[in-house]
Amino acid sequence: MLRHECLNVLTRLPGGDTLPYKVMPKTATLTVQQWGNSLAVRIPAVVARSAHFAVGQPVELTATESGVTVKALGPPRLSLAQKLAAFDPVLHSGEAMVTAAVGKEAL
Repeated sequence: MLRHECLNVLTRLPGGDTLPYKVMPKTATLTVQQWGNSLAVRIPAVVARSAHFAVGQPVELTATESGVTVKALGPPRLSLAQKLAAFDPVLHSGEAMVTAAVGKEAL
C-alpha cells in the first residue's frame, strides 16, 4: 500500500510575502515482492523524484540491523540510444577515416 499525500507548505519570500507549494513525500509504505530468486521493492515515482533518482541510476544498497538504505552513486548511465541522440556531428565533423595509405605504409 502506498501513502503519498502531498503536504501544503508556505514559504516566505523576501519582503514578507508567502507562497504556497506542495512538498513531495520522501517515504512510502510498501510490500516486499519476489522477483526471480531475489526480493524487490518498487520505488514509487513520487519518492524517486524526491530522491532525484532516474532510470539507469547507479545506486549502492546497504543492509543494516534496522533495514536497507539505497544511496545514489552518481548521475544515471546513458543508454546507447541516449548517447547517439546526444551526438553532435558538428562537434565531431573534423574526424575522418583514412582511406589511403599514409606514412610508412605508403612505401
